[in-house]
Amino acid sequence: MRRRATLAGVTVSVLLILAIVLGSRLLRDFDSALLPYAVATVFLAFGVAYRYTVWVSAPGARRLFKQGWRAFFSAENFRRAPTALPRMIATYLGFQKFLGARSHARWAAHQLIFWGCVLAALITFPLTWGWFTFTSSTGSGPGYEMRIWGFKVLGFDALNVVGWLMFHGLDIAAVLVIPGASYFLWRRMKDRGAITGQRFAYDLVPLIALIVISVTGLLLTFSSIFLHGGGYEFLAILHMVSVVFTLIYIPFGKFFHIVQRPAAVGMQLFKYTARRRDGQPAGEGADTGLLACRRCGQPIDTAPYVENLQGTMRDLKLDFDQWAEYCPRCKRVLRGTAYLSHVKKGFK
Repeated sequence: MRRRATLAGVTVSVLLILAIVLGSRLLRDFDSALLPYAVATVFLAFGVAYRYTVWVSAPGARRLFKQGWRAFFSAENFRRAPTALPRMIATYLGFQKFLGARSHARWAAHQLIFWGCVLAALITFPLTWGWFTFTSSTGSGPGYEMRIWGFKVLGFDALNVVGWLMFHGLDIAAVLVIPGASYFLWRRMKDRGAITGQRFAYDLVPLIALIVISVTGLLLTFSSIFLHGGGYEFLAILHMVSVVFTLIYIPFGKFFHIVQRPAAVGMQLFKYTARRRDGQPAGEGADTGLLACRRCGQPIDTAPYVENLQGTMRDLKLDFDQWAEYCPRCKRVLRGTAYLSHVKKGFK
């Protein structure tokens, strides 16, 4: 499994290097000052491919992965629910509505971090790889051209609103990330439930890294505008070190859930389409496609989902897969009854 994961990591890294070379027109558009960032993205690609391969090799993740892709490519699912996939992507990847059910503050903070990081990635990665270039159209400004792979895409004036947004996109991303990351950092220092199970390297380091990257990025802009470049070199090195460290850390820390989250979309699509009967969503008719609890008769989940869970439990050699056919309340009642019958019975 490790050899397979290593091979996957090497393959993805080589493909990324080729994409950088070709996308930058044989390195003609590659900025050598951004070489450390580009190298970090290659390590990032290797780490993500390696850990994802290891993760998918586990029985539970493998079944989730297969069922998700099967639901994604199913023509029958698309016919029954053509809008299901876009809604799942928007719900679970874009707006993460499941977080709103837990806490509106956590949802808002997560949205700030999510969209800030997405904006930063969309700007940073193509620039780092030499895919995007900004060149003066006149040689003296203020007209600029944005080129992708050498082809002109957009011309703009650096002194108008469009120009300001183009050159300050990373500052906007930093302004979004800082309050979101600060909220979660504050919560992990104050909330007793969060403190109980947190680990410094896993829970706190990612938040600190995001704040350091964002603050140093804003300070670079502040230095260039208000300090005439004072302290710029030190800030640039500090910013580069924090970004490189974070990129390399992503596959091996909490940030890896970014890579895992799309798999949840596939599983939710699998569960949703399994509830459809004759074009009707679950709950709109007598035949909802939900499996009933063996004790109380209340609906648990879709039969395919329960069968998938039981298969995973059998793969893990957990010899109580039949309990998947009971609702949570009945499981607690049966456990309590068994305790009273077999454990408390021995006490007088």
